[in-house]
Amino acid sequence: MEIKNIKVKVKIGSQEEKVIYKDGLYYVYTNSPPRDNRANISVIELLSEYFDISKSNITIKRGFKSKNKIVEIN
Repeated sequence: MEIKNIKVKVKIGSQEEKVIYKDGLYYVYTNSPPRDNRANISVIELLSEYFDISKSNITIKRGFKSKNKIVEIN
């Protein structure tokens, strides 16, 4: 299976949780707060649903404490 890195921009405090792809960037909208790693967990869950793959196949490679992330998809 192909491994690819994608650029993700996280929008926190959103009413609706969703993923939108636009101009080579994945925008992940979540209502989870950034504390206690909850926003990162939510990002992985939402991308898992979006790509229809297991959460274990998604890893945040860069930007763990940032809105801008590099995410590896296996």
